Amino acid sequence: MPGTRKLGRATDHRMAMLRGLVTHFLEHGRVETTVTRAKEVRSLAEKYITIAKTPTLANKRQAFAFITKEDVVKKLFDEIAPVYATRNGGYTRIVRTGPRRGDGAEMCILELVVEEKVEKKSKAASKPRATRNRKREVAVEAPAAAEETVVEEEVVAAVEDAPVEEPTAEDMAMEAVAEEVVVEETPAEEAAE
Repeated sequence: MPGTRKLGRATDHRMAMLRGLVTHFLEHGRVETTVTRAKEVRSLAEKYITIAKTPTLANKRQAFAFITKEDVVKKLFDEIAPVYATRNGGYTRIVRTGPRRGDGAEMCILELVVEEKVEKKSKAASKPRATRNRKREVAVEAPAAAEETVVEEEVVAAVEDAPVEEPTAEDMAMEAVAEEVVVEETPAEEAAE
């Protein structure tokens, strides 16, 4: 349940700090803080991401009442919530970074989870079928391998047939000017020494 940790502050101070942290977290996508604060911010941020998944007027007003910047609420409803539309919770991750130098408090980075789209292989593609006759499997695999070598040969032939660009007169003039500049600088440097 969010809000059960007192964090050594009075209620109004604690809520102001958490509102600021949640706003900063949703604005930037990550925040570096202590582990106990991160656990509080995580629960509140996930609550508001879940609320933003259904963009009703009541939900927007509820978000405006807690998040301190209007553009962050707009970003929450327009950009962040649609990314997690199919995900049920677990929108954030806590990565521990070690103790803080001054007082040794355990620090961490709280960040939004970026969902990587990985295509799942179908069961037929991932598992070979058990067949009685091994010859059928070999016969099916052989044409596919032959097709790959034909494609490779076509690519090699296309690369070999590609015209080679000859240097133009303009390119040669630019190289000559560059050589003259290098030659002129060398005697001047020797005279200066």
